[in-house]
Amino acid sequence: MSFWRGKRILITGANGFIGGNLTHFFVNEGAEVTGLERNIERRSYLHFEGLDSRMRTVRGDLCDRSFLERVMAEGDFEFCFHLAAQVEIGVGLKSPYTTFETNVRGTYTLLEALRTHATGLKAAVIASTDKAYGEYPASEMPYREHYPLKPQYPYDTSKACADMIAHSYASDVYQLPVVVTRFCNIYGPGQLNFSALIPDSVRAAIGKGTFVPRGDGSHIRDFIYAGDVVSLYARIAEALSAEPAKFRGKAYNAGTNEPRTVREVIELVFTKCANPSALKIVQEQMRSARTTGEITVQYMNYDVVQKDFGWKPSTNFSDGLDHTISWFKRFLAD
Repeated sequence: MSFWRGKRILITGANGFIGGNLTHFFVNEGAEVTGLERNIERRSYLHFEGLDSRMRTVRGDLCDRSFLERVMAEGDFEFCFHLAAQVEIGVGLKSPYTTFETNVRGTYTLLEALRTHATGLKAAVIASTDKAYGEYPASEMPYREHYPLKPQYPYDTSKACADMIAHSYASDVYQLPVVVTRFCNIYGPGQLNFSALIPDSVRAAIGKGTFVPRGDGSHIRDFIYAGDVVSLYARIAEALSAEPAKFRGKAYNAGTNEPRTVREVIELVFTKCANPSALKIVQEQMRSARTTGEITVQYMNYDVVQKDFGWKPSTNFSDGLDHTISWFKRFLAD
């Protein structure tokens, strides 16, 4: 029998990319999943995969403390995965207030409701990001968990703030069973944020949109498949629930330790989709484009999560792209 069968789980941002994939996993494992959503979103991974009928949904504002307190009191949750966030870097640059409001206030309001009203809580996993570390020299990559957080741009700063707030709730003062995750760029089925590199390039490569590069493609990133991320989230939460004193307050990095340029990713996507004419246009655009407001080099390894949870990524980048492209062809077919 699955460990997760019958477990009461709250997922914020369940109608988003990672939240949807996590929901998919847990409902298949027999868990009782409640998804917290701000808005009804019919064009979502949840709806497309028919998952919204297999879970409970509560709709409201993550920054509304009284609403969250009611949700916690009624749900009697054992596990919480906090994935709701404003994740678009461009939106962060244009609207820092909204980004800070959602990512910082939303996080501390949730944690306070967990502290005061989730009396049966066994584990809460708070999603931060590799961007919380800020800019480090390429010679100091990959990021390590002990690196100080020194973000510069609004989105990065908002996630670093939420990260540190989560640690304060895990401290000896409150002892909330909290772990923070700092993962690299996640990709896969259901990523409908078309400001992100892979879904944007896939959509264009299959002839459903136009890809406009944000830079010359020289920036370096690490990409991890959504299915691998879901399995790691599950392992972390299970371990935290079993040994809270051992894992509470820790932050975990995860990536593939296989950095590649943005240009390489774009070229591979368009090649896999057999669209050389569109690729030639994009390559020409990249020659004159410049990237601003983003970190130059970012990637991660998985040494600590492998040591603590026996986890390592199992999906190579080429196979992950194949799965992703196949899903988008189905999703965008109409």
